[in-house]
Amino acid sequence: MSKVETKTFASEHLREFSQRVFEHFEVPREDAALAAEVLAMSDLRGIDSHGVGRLHTYFDMLEMGRINPRPQVKIVRERLSTATVDGDNGLGLVVGPKANEIAMDKAAQAGSGWVSVCNTNHYGIAGYYPIKALERDMIGWSMTNTTKLVQPLWGGERMLGTNPIAIAFPGMEEPAVVIDLATSAVAYGKVEIAKRRGEEIPPGWAIDSEGRDTTDPDGMIEGGALTPLGSFREMGGHKGYCLAAMVDVLCCVLSGANWGPWAPPFALRQHIPERSVGKGIGHFFGAMSIDAFIEVDEFKRQIDDWVRTMRGTRPQPGSPGVVIPGDPEREAEALRRAEGIPLVLPLVEELRDISQRTGIPFD
Repeated sequence: MSKVETKTFASEHLREFSQRVFEHFEVPREDAALAAEVLAMSDLRGIDSHGVGRLHTYFDMLEMGRINPRPQVKIVRERLSTATVDGDNGLGLVVGPKANEIAMDKAAQAGSGWVSVCNTNHYGIAGYYPIKALERDMIGWSMTNTTKLVQPLWGGERMLGTNPIAIAFPGMEEPAVVIDLATSAVAYGKVEIAKRRGEEIPPGWAIDSEGRDTTDPDGMIEGGALTPLGSFREMGGHKGYCLAAMVDVLCCVLSGANWGPWAPPFALRQHIPERSVGKGIGHFFGAMSIDAFIEVDEFKRQIDDWVRTMRGTRPQPGSPGVVIPGDPEREAEALRRAEGIPLVLPLVEELRDISQRTGIPFD
């Protein structure tokens, strides 16, 4: 792997810059701060594909009027523990946290809360939302559909999004178990990162425009597709395909958003579907109050025991030992809080372009 030149920035600097960029497009200050918080968590946790690496895309969409900077997020259908929310074509980084809060408030009253969202946009990392639920002694769920990038099993073209799922469980003395995964073999942002770095992608991540396995990032980007989680059928790709289908239904069919190949694009260069079957893209949030099922301290002690038991597993030869879901992100966060966020130079140039076009200082 070639060495890639990077430049390091303090997380607070990137967060403030992001907030000011959103404010530049008349996103209200409180909403802009919320959107910047979601991006900052992604960068701190080492999920570079969803942090400031996405800022220029938000910039483009706001500049072109594709996203409503001042949405009126509203509940359009509601029961005691459920709601459907219309995001008014707002930033998913704003609509998502507000809908997640509705789910948690319902869980506080009814024991669980479930919110399906339509008419929204890209909401950042799925893990942000269940991590917020941990603060309220809740189990949080989050999922979203995305622009078509993934082949259905044995399909030769893009029909599904990367459709991520996240869920988190709090511990008492041990760190929380935080599960955050795409239902594709890899997040699209990682293919973009490989392209920026001039590197190949591993076999099994993607197919090209003719349906053949490819290790060339451009082979996927220029008309190819990502594979489902598990990659090909022999490696369990049918399981990732089924999970992606589940996300599509809960986020979109249930809320009235565009599902499958009809999801609108997040980037200007991506293909715009020829028809619509709903409004925007969709999210789905869940929150479960632990004390509605079991005493909170007892649950957390059992999670601690689960974590310690898994960590105590005899390691596979040549491996570093068992990893608990969320470990890599926690390690990245500790390092990046101390040393800053490394950005590859092509991304730095993207942020400088935003700075030049808005007058907001970056370097």
